[in-house]
Amino acid sequence: MKNPFQKVRIFTGELWGELEKASWPTRTELRDSTVVVVAASLLLGVFTAISDYSLYQVIDLVTSWVS
Repeated sequence: MKNPFQKVRIFTGELWGELEKASWPTRTELRDSTVVVVAASLLLGVFTAISDYSLYQVIDLVTSWVS
């Protein structure tokens, strides 16, 4: 009977080997990237909110003309 955990052990060893080959960011690079992502998200959120409000006002104006 084969050991059922042998494949898990092989997979874990290969996974660990690949993770050691990876290039991990420094703390400064990680912080800078996080700031960029948060700023971009805020800008996109503000743009979406302004666009939504503007389109709502235009649709409201057009429907008030029709009724």
